[in-house]
Amino acid sequence: MQNRTSEIIIVGGGAAGLAAAVLCARNGLDVTLLEQNDRLGKKILVSGNGKCNIGNRTISPKRFHSQNPAFVKKVLDGYDAKVIETFFHSIGLELVEGKEGKLFPMSMQAASVVELLEYAAQEAGVKIVCSCAVNRIDRVDNHFTLETSQGDYKTKTLLLASGSVAAPKLGGSSSGYAFATRMGHTLVPRHPSLVQLVSEERWVKQCAGVKLPGVATLFANGVQITQKEGDLLFTPYGISGLAILDLSREVSLHLAQFDYCELSLDLMPRFSKEQLTNLLVGRVNAKSQKPLSLWLQGILHKKLVARILEVSKVKAKTESELNRKEIGKLVYALKHLKLSIADTKGFEHAEVATGGVDTTEVDPETMMSKVVENLYFAGEILDVDGNRGGFNFHFAWISAMRAAKATSAPASSDTSTSV
Repeated sequence: MQNRTSEIIIVGGGAAGLAAAVLCARNGLDVTLLEQNDRLGKKILVSGNGKCNIGNRTISPKRFHSQNPAFVKKVLDGYDAKVIETFFHSIGLELVEGKEGKLFPMSMQAASVVELLEYAAQEAGVKIVCSCAVNRIDRVDNHFTLETSQGDYKTKTLLLASGSVAAPKLGGSSSGYAFATRMGHTLVPRHPSLVQLVSEERWVKQCAGVKLPGVATLFANGVQITQKEGDLLFTPYGISGLAILDLSREVSLHLAQFDYCELSLDLMPRFSKEQLTNLLVGRVNAKSQKPLSLWLQGILHKKLVARILEVSKVKAKTESELNRKEIGKLVYALKHLKLSIADTKGFEHAEVATGGVDTTEVDPETMMSKVVENLYFAGEILDVDGNRGGFNFHFAWISAMRAAKATSAPASSDTSTSV
C-alpha cells in the first residue's frame, strides 16, 4: 500500500496536538492528526472535575519543574496568559478567572474546549484520524515513515505530542518515549505527580472519608523537604486532597531513591500553637466528667479523635483531669500528626508524570529536536511538568504554539495570535 503523505503529521490528539494542528493548518500547512483513542482530548474532558482548568493568570518559571530550568524559562518567554486567551477567543471560547488565578472556559465545561478545538481543526482542513495507534516510526531519506493500525503514513515534518505515561485509561502510554529514544533522544526518568499517596498504617483506614483543611509537611529520612497547605482527605488506601497532590511530586522522587517518607499533618492550621492551647484551656470545665474522647469532638472529627488520643499519650480520661501539660500533648498531636508513606497511587491515578524527553536536546524557541531535523515535540512528552492549577495545560498550549510557528512558512504571521 502506498504511503499517505502530509506536510506535517502530529501524533497525539490531546491539548498540545490539537492546538498545534489548528495553528499549523491555519498557517497553510497540510496537516494530519493521528490519535490512538476513539475520540480526541480524553484528558481534557476529565480535567478540573469536568470544568477544565485551562490555564493560569500568574505564569512563572517557578510553577514548572524540569532538570533543565533554563529551557522552561525560554519557552515561557513572551507566552503569557493573554496569548492563551487570544488563541481560545479565536476558536470561539471565552475564559473566566477563578481562585488562585485559575482560568476556565466560561461554559465551565471541558467538553466545550474539546469540541471547539476539534471544530477549529476541521474548519482549517486538518485530517483527523482517531483509533489510530502508531506502531513504528522510521527516518528514511529525510522523511518520517509511520506504521499505524490504519495504514502507513509519510511526512517530512513530524510533531510528537503523544503525552506521558500518566493516566493510561485515558490514553497515557510510553509510546512517544519509545519513538523518541529510537531516534536518538535521551529520557529523564518518569515518576507519578499530582497523585494520591498510599500508607500502610492501619489507623488511616479508620479515618477514611474525613476531609479538612490542613498543612502537610514532607520529611524524607528525617529531613524536611516541602510543605503544602490545602484540603486533606483521608482514604482507605492513605491520603489525598489538594495539599497532598501538591507535594506528591517530591514524594515520588524520594520514594524512587528509597528514602523513608513521612508526612507531618497540621489539622488545625488556622491556629498557632499558642492560640490552640488557649482555645483548649478555655474549653475546660474543671467539674465536668465528660469523657475526653467526647470532649475532643467539640473541635475535631470523631474518626480522628482516637488517633489523637493514642499518639498524644494523654493520661487524662475526662475533661476535669486535663491540665496544661496534658493539653500541650494534645496540641502537639493535633499540629504534628505523623503518617508514613509507602507509595503513590502510581501512573494509573496520576494527573501528570515527571521526566520525559531530555530538553537539553530540544530547541526552546522552535521545539525542534537538536538530534533529528524536522522532528518536533510539544506537551507532556517533554521533561517539563507544572504545578496544579492549569500550568500543565499552559505548557501544552505554548509549546504547541512554538512548534506550529516554527513548522509554518517564514512568511506566516505569529501563530500565537493568528486567527
